[in-house]
Amino acid sequence: MPKDHGIGAPIKRREDVRFLTGRGRYTDDLNRPGQAYAWFRRSDVAHGRIRRLDVSAAAKMPGVLRIFTGEDFKDKGGLPCGWLVTDRFGNPMQEPRHPVLAEGVVRHVGDPIAAVVAETPEQARDAAEAIEVEIEELPAVLDMARALEPGAPKVHDSLRDNLCYDWGFIEDNRAAVDEAIAKAHHVARLELVNNRLVPNAMEPRAAIGEYDPAADSYTLWSTTQNPHVIRLMMGAFVLGIPEHKLRVVAPDVGGGFGSKIYHYAEEALVTHAAGVLKRPVKWTATRSESFVTDAQARDHVTTIELALDKDGIFQALRVSTLANMGAYLSLFATSVPTYLYGTLMAGTYRTPLIYVNVKAVFTNTVPVDAYRGAGRPEATFALERVIDIAAAELGIDPIEIRRRNFIRPEEFPYQTPVALVYDTGNHHATLDKLLEISDHANFARRKAESEARGKLRGFGVSTWVEACGIAPSAMVGALGCRAGLYESATIRVNPTGGVTILTGCHSHGQGHDTVFPQIVAEMLGIDESQIELVHGDTANTPFGMGTYGSRSLPVGGSAIVRATEKVIEKAKKIAAHLLEANEADIDFANGTFTVKGTDRSKSWGEVCLAAYVPHNYPIETLEPGLEMTAFYDPANFTFPSGAYGCEVEVDPDTGKVEIVGFYAADDFGNVINPLIVDGQVHGGLAQGIGQALLENAVYDENGQLLTASYMDYAMPRADDLPMFAVDHSCVTPCTHNPLGAKGCGEAGAIGSPPAMVNAVVDALRHLGVRHIDMPLTPARVWAAIQAAGRA
Repeated sequence: MPKDHGIGAPIKRREDVRFLTGRGRYTDDLNRPGQAYAWFRRSDVAHGRIRRLDVSAAAKMPGVLRIFTGEDFKDKGGLPCGWLVTDRFGNPMQEPRHPVLAEGVVRHVGDPIAAVVAETPEQARDAAEAIEVEIEELPAVLDMARALEPGAPKVHDSLRDNLCYDWGFIEDNRAAVDEAIAKAHHVARLELVNNRLVPNAMEPRAAIGEYDPAADSYTLWSTTQNPHVIRLMMGAFVLGIPEHKLRVVAPDVGGGFGSKIYHYAEEALVTHAAGVLKRPVKWTATRSESFVTDAQARDHVTTIELALDKDGIFQALRVSTLANMGAYLSLFATSVPTYLYGTLMAGTYRTPLIYVNVKAVFTNTVPVDAYRGAGRPEATFALERVIDIAAAELGIDPIEIRRRNFIRPEEFPYQTPVALVYDTGNHHATLDKLLEISDHANFARRKAESEARGKLRGFGVSTWVEACGIAPSAMVGALGCRAGLYESATIRVNPTGGVTILTGCHSHGQGHDTVFPQIVAEMLGIDESQIELVHGDTANTPFGMGTYGSRSLPVGGSAIVRATEKVIEKAKKIAAHLLEANEADIDFANGTFTVKGTDRSKSWGEVCLAAYVPHNYPIETLEPGLEMTAFYDPANFTFPSGAYGCEVEVDPDTGKVEIVGFYAADDFGNVINPLIVDGQVHGGLAQGIGQALLENAVYDENGQLLTASYMDYAMPRADDLPMFAVDHSCVTPCTHNPLGAKGCGEAGAIGSPPAMVNAVVDALRHLGVRHIDMPLTPARVWAAIQAAGRA
């Protein structure tokens, strides 16, 4: 029987009661007394010089309180980038100013030019549309290769060119990799595109700024994944507000997937405007705004080369990537195609030599940053596709070639040639489990049945590993991160034994309200119903780094464990006093403190009450109360891994792809709540399949986003997806955090795109199809079939 309590129990998410009954409170649900509304006038061209900006007529329109332009922020800081990348020549990256509002030049469609604050949203919108703007349109640069050509139009006149950095990793490997590839028995080469995506969280971004003149302090309510980081970035680097004078609150947030990590201009605008007007100012994005303002994702063009010997053993890997930064550097943008990408190019394999070169390029498009997986999906896709290419060219089964090159279980901990040390894993076990749950042994029979109906069936495999639990401060600091990435927790015990967990993490779909109490309930021997979680408010939570990179459980959960351990340690001292025993003789289990070898005991509730009503208490050696805080900074990343399989049918007459089965075998280390883990994997699979099959952000030659609404940007729907078969029974616990947990939130989005493409190519390989870039739309698949037929 499965557990019904504590660690390992498949408890339903208790926060879902309020969400499913319409009782969630999102930023747009909040309204402050005397609230005004902001609306932005945005650029409708991709690149241009503002020749005239006249707000005089708009400022006189009904309800208008103030119109802000770039002039109002010239003495303020620009939106910060949180990661400094040094190029392969030892030079720092080019880092242009990112103004809150355009300062003379617009650099992408959607770039904010002015902001109107008025009594109603309608009045603000009307006035924004009445602002007179004359823009001298400048040549826009959209294609990364063309952007790097000598004489190409520059996105930023202040920079030398459009190259943010030219990064080599590991540079000392380069000559050896080149030599190994030159001498190899066989080299598989592939050029591929990792398509640009628009995040599309269910809840659009929103922000409310408020100023309190009595305290000379500000409050920002925002749809953010990391309120403490926004307070630090906006307060210290943009608006110059001391942190103790700025509170940031993230209420319920309807999905983020990375796109709500960053500090956006709208947050700074409403906060500054509230101080100027002495009134709360609210802004909520329309979906159309979201398409051209939320940080977009992926957008890599890669050439990858894999050298093998005659037996299919990997000898060396060389990767060359152009990575699109968009018009400005978003908060973590520079780290995504470097330290979250190049470091994962070893994958699950024993490739001895690896070299990765990344050129990050400015273009006149929306800034690009982390999105579910952040660098890890891009690395896995390139690696797993070229492995399938190599297998086909050498005549080796794609499953077998992976087995031959896996890191063996006895080789852990394993030092990769790209800096990371994997602590644990068993890739053979997850692959075996995948083949079992997918009934791979009977695939040939199913393939024949499809052929009898005129359909082409394929099976694709991918294996993956990711570095997550994004944290180790010393490590990321050495790599250029401009912040620490620890996590924090406070355990506050009430006099009657109930517990409040205060965490620096933020929940926006991960299930923290359920999982974090499960950890504490297990440790204290009390029921989850006695535990509440507080998060998302910098005024009453310890400083934390937020939620992204599958770090909540490995890092935030570990901080909770450490704080709870401190509580237990103090509670034992109190119990020892009450029981007139030595502290070393006190056992604590199932909510009871017992003197070893006796039947003398005190309950959890009795000890908690004594801590707050210290009539009989060791006051001379122990202060009253029962509340502890811990900060946890791990020694290493965590390394979940898995094997994914996708089975498809392709209609050769139309190119339509139907997913008939998708299978995921994952190793997440110790699992706290298997039901929530299933849900996280399902969501990741849906997003990964969305990228592989449907989604694609497309700009025209003038920098206009052609896929700027759901009319043109295809999102996955329920009928696009099969029932998923997921398994996480292969467990190799993390060795360096107290939970043994590895993280699960990004897995599905990492492993699914290559499995999907491998499956479609497998179905079409006999026709001569070698590769198809994502998304695998019917038109693309049909065109590939026709081109192969003509070849």
